[in-house]
Amino acid sequence: QVQLVESGGGLVQPGGSLRLSCVASRNIFSIYTMGWYRQAPGKQREFVASITSGRTNYADSVKGRFTISGDNAKTAVSLQMNSLKPEDTAVYYCNVRHYDTQIAWGQGTQVTVSS
Repeated sequence: QVQLVESGGGLVQPGGSLRLSCVASRNIFSIYTMGWYRQAPGKQREFVASITSGRTNYADSVKGRFTISGDNAKTAVSLQMNSLKPEDTAVYYCNVRHYDTQIAWGQGTQVTVSS
């Protein structure tokens, strides 16, 4: 079983940047997908970005603003968030899955974009 720990959330003004990090308790198989989801108050959890063997995928709402990256040891994944908007405010969750099978979730980190 793998545990995920997120860090890097906080309060930022619109237009600002934050970098989220997620560290796994063990090496993640290269065939697994690591990614980020978010959940805003009163809304369902939604996909943000993912990376699988170096291939990245993004939600349309964050394309061009967010960048996901993973380390070669497959133990960590980061999400660089630029040009943040108030609608990006949410709890962000790190995730590991194998196709549609969820392997692990992190505890979540709060991101608040407000002036």
